[in-house]
Amino acid sequence: MDVRSQISMVFHLDKCIGCHTCSIACKNIWTDRKGTEYMWWNNVETKPGTGYPMQWENQDKFRGGWEKKGDSVQLKSTGKARVVANIFHNPSMPSLDDYYEPWTYDYQNLFNAPEGDDQPTARPISMIDGRPIDIESGPNWDDDLSGSPVYGQNDPNLKALTDEQKKQLFAIERLVFFYFPRICNHCLNPACVASCPSGALYKRGEDGIVLIDQKVCRAWRSCVAACPYKKTYFNWQTGKSEKCILCFPRLETGQAPACFHSCVGRIRYLGVLLYDADRLEEVANVPDDQLVEAHRSLILDPRDPEVIKAARKSGVHDSVMDSARQSPVYKFVKEWGIALPPHAEYRTFPMLFYVPPMLPVISRREQETTVTDSDEFFHDIDKARVPIEYLASLLGAGNAGKVSYALRKQMAVRHYRRMVTVGDVDSEVVTRILRAADCTEEEAEEIYRLTSLCNANDRFVIPPAHREEAIEMMKDTMDHKQAVGFGFLSGPKRGM
Repeated sequence: MDVRSQISMVFHLDKCIGCHTCSIACKNIWTDRKGTEYMWWNNVETKPGTGYPMQWENQDKFRGGWEKKGDSVQLKSTGKARVVANIFHNPSMPSLDDYYEPWTYDYQNLFNAPEGDDQPTARPISMIDGRPIDIESGPNWDDDLSGSPVYGQNDPNLKALTDEQKKQLFAIERLVFFYFPRICNHCLNPACVASCPSGALYKRGEDGIVLIDQKVCRAWRSCVAACPYKKTYFNWQTGKSEKCILCFPRLETGQAPACFHSCVGRIRYLGVLLYDADRLEEVANVPDDQLVEAHRSLILDPRDPEVIKAARKSGVHDSVMDSARQSPVYKFVKEWGIALPPHAEYRTFPMLFYVPPMLPVISRREQETTVTDSDEFFHDIDKARVPIEYLASLLGAGNAGKVSYALRKQMAVRHYRRMVTVGDVDSEVVTRILRAADCTEEEAEEIYRLTSLCNANDRFVIPPAHREEAIEMMKDTMDHKQAVGFGFLSGPKRGM
């Protein structure tokens, strides 16, 4: 057993209000430089929809992630036999048009326009070449419109639906959308790391954060094509690849990442998980319909004496173990089973999990009133406007049972809390619903409190970084002292 620690995340989609505060916080801190204008390390998409970049989930086009070949898995986008043939060309890499051409406005025309009869306007101009452009797309071009046929019909996840379901989904009484925030998943089996010919991408041993060494990067851009979530980007100004770093300088000082800290809906949870690295290859080879459960099986119980012993042997600090025992991510993913990985079929084992949203019930207009398809106070999940098969394609690797389990447990918590706070739901009915959802009253109360009444300390359980130990692995502590404190990147040297 090779026990390792991994910073992991949960996004509760039922609480996301689509305000994009997280995106702006990240943009202002990390990608406001030249060459990063089109980059959104954090973006919020509207589903059903094509997302950013457009149709990033269409792996027939972009060939990201891993695919099962016999008794092993291999990269879809590249490999030893294909590196030489595509050394100067990567046919699977998205173009700028798949993202969007970043623009600003000619504000000088507003200030300096001569007096006239009409109102001067600020024309959009490209942030790349400075020429006027016609805006045709943006980072969330279909914001709040993805539920409509105009945008939603191009969502790759709709392949999981029948033609009849697709027609029903876009009927006026079933129009629906929900928000889907995305950052780098900092996967356990990252395709971007495996694809890099230069070895510039690496996974930090102490916390599993995936980073790019800018000194080693040689702009092969294999990582851009290999990442199935398209969360690695190419900086055209520096000639280097860049990606989300999970605000690791903040984590090392006990602060939550900027997008987590700024989240208005408080949908984001962060904690540390322990996993068995020895089983990665074994789990990567299971069939698609078993991937979600196999992924969960990698996560180890931090209270198990055998795990504690193996963790100490692997060098996991006791303070990290304490954080793992308090991790909200462990509760959502492992204990309660209501958080699911996005597109587990890509076999990268993302460490960002999502609690599926409780979508509205089907309704119709009758004269001056709106009538729903459910007479109950809380509708059955099978009557939601988005079919379970759609959410299963997005979050369950096609396994509708896993999504149904998560939704039924959330619905059971709602019934339980309605009984406790209002008292108009019969206790016997609630008991039956809880039992059917594999949930107890104690668990329902705990889910409710961590979902609705949680504060920052509940949502973010950040383990100590112990950077002093990491420094000692690379250089002598006394030698390192000369490189910090006064802004030096390296120790001062004599001569040129």
